[in-house]
Amino acid sequence: MADVTMGAAAAPASGKKTKSPFWAGLGFQVLVSMVLGIVVGLLWPDFAVSLKIFGDIFIRLIKAAVGPLVFLTVTVGILGAGDIKKVGKIGLAGIVYFEVVSTFALAFGMIAANLFGIGLGVGNVEASSNAVKGAAAVTKKAAEAHINFTNFFTHMTPDSFVGAFAANELLQVLVLALLFGFGLLSLSAEKRAACERGLQTITAAFFAFINIVMRLAPIGTFGAVTYAVGANGSAMVVSLAYMVVTFWFTIAVFVLIVLGAVSLIFRFSLFDLLMFVKDELVIVLGTASSEPVLPRLLEKLPLYGASKQAVGLILPTGYSFNLDGASIMLSFCIIFMANAYHAPLSWEQQLGVLALMMISTKGIATVAGGPFVVLAAVVTATHIVPLEGLAVIFGVWRFMSMAGSCCNVIGNVVATVAVAKCCGEFDAARRDDEAAASI
Repeated sequence: MADVTMGAAAAPASGKKTKSPFWAGLGFQVLVSMVLGIVVGLLWPDFAVSLKIFGDIFIRLIKAAVGPLVFLTVTVGILGAGDIKKVGKIGLAGIVYFEVVSTFALAFGMIAANLFGIGLGVGNVEASSNAVKGAAAVTKKAAEAHINFTNFFTHMTPDSFVGAFAANELLQVLVLALLFGFGLLSLSAEKRAACERGLQTITAAFFAFINIVMRLAPIGTFGAVTYAVGANGSAMVVSLAYMVVTFWFTIAVFVLIVLGAVSLIFRFSLFDLLMFVKDELVIVLGTASSEPVLPRLLEKLPLYGASKQAVGLILPTGYSFNLDGASIMLSFCIIFMANAYHAPLSWEQQLGVLALMMISTKGIATVAGGPFVVLAAVVTATHIVPLEGLAVIFGVWRFMSMAGSCCNVIGNVVATVAVAKCCGEFDAARRDDEAAASI
């Protein structure tokens, strides 16, 4: 997630922008608030529990924008893919690749999170967690109503366009977004372009709202972490640190094993490709966002050998539909929150969450707040995982985003080369190392 600063620095007379001080960055502020929350929680546990309200307010504000943002990002993502019937073999191969690999990434992250047991052993939070009690009540009510597949699909079908948003029924919002997006694809190119511009403008406005809310993240994180540590002691701190370390390890394994296997199947060197885009990966690691390097990658990858048509179609689409790192991160966060708040998910429930994330992660933007909004959407839709865990997760979100964003870029670069080779749109002779080094 890219840092959100408290305001743009004034430009001096020379026209150069003044670099914002490090303390003005959201990442630094959240880190400080997390450390303060840990200290207050350990020293004054009784007082710390009363500060939970700050975390609750932050989560309520995030939740207010979840429905509209999910609808807009999924719809714009579908529009960005274009007319599936006309994109030809490159588009079809790309869509198949995205669906297979991103779904595998979600499952990979969920399996790894279960194997590492992240979130376990935090302590007894059930007595002080109204969210867990509420989730248990919802689960019991669903069981008493004999919920089955027929009722599930009936419930996820909205009977009111506005009602789905008012009731915060995220499954119904997703259905509306999918149908609305495919409906827009049937319009003429001129009308579709006008609709896409309008939706992108509204999406940008909602992300501006999210950025404003994110400025309250240090306060929300302080309240949530203080409460979590005050109620559970040092076990929560150790558990969060363990999650970050195991997440970085899981990302490394995914890149080396899974994406390495893809490179072997399509006969190109993963190491060589990583060295080719090493400068971009450094930028992503520093900014914790994959968005800044997209223009550079669009220019560099044709020099590696992929055709401009393949790069122009696959890379931008992959930025919305093939976020491997974000997928693994979402799986980790869901399992951590469920285990930490003693609301463990059964394998059946995990498969349901996996299916929900398969849809939710399609079309999420890589700008600030995108994956976090999807996490909030999935947590809200499950009615099982406690919402209060979101503010605690946000305390370590940037550390996870650094690895997740790098994995997103690597995954999309690998996807572009793999699809280009699969469709006969790759020519190694076009690679010009000297020209690439000059970029």
